[in-house]
Amino acid sequence: QVQLVDSGGGLVQPGGALNLTCVASGRTVSEGKMGWFRQAPGKEREFVAVISVRGALTLYGDSVKGRFTISRDFAKDAVYLQMDSLRPEDTAVYYCAHDLNAPCSQLDLSASYDIWGEGTQVTASS
Repeated sequence: QVQLVDSGGGLVQPGGALNLTCVASGRTVSEGKMGWFRQAPGKEREFVAVISVRGALTLYGDSVKGRFTISRDFAKDAVYLQMDSLRPEDTAVYYCAHDLNAPCSQLDLSASYDIWGEGTQVTASS
């Protein structure tokens, strides 16, 4: 059974940066697309980004385009989310997730992912 462990969250001032890491254990997830979602208190889980199996395709939620970058390292079976120019509204728990081989039109839906990390808290505040 594969497990995803996400880390790298923390407290940062607005305008700052963080780099989240998601590492798979138990079984490789290199054959699947990998995504990041976030959930703020009292809000629904929101799509952040997804990366294809070979990394050729990346998609981003509108609120993070141009500020966040998703990447993956096959040798380490890891996925990363570089977050720059953080804003207070980026504050949330961030989750990495493994895709169920959903079509591109459904990659922004949490139901398209079958395995989730436990989440890492990101807080952008002065």
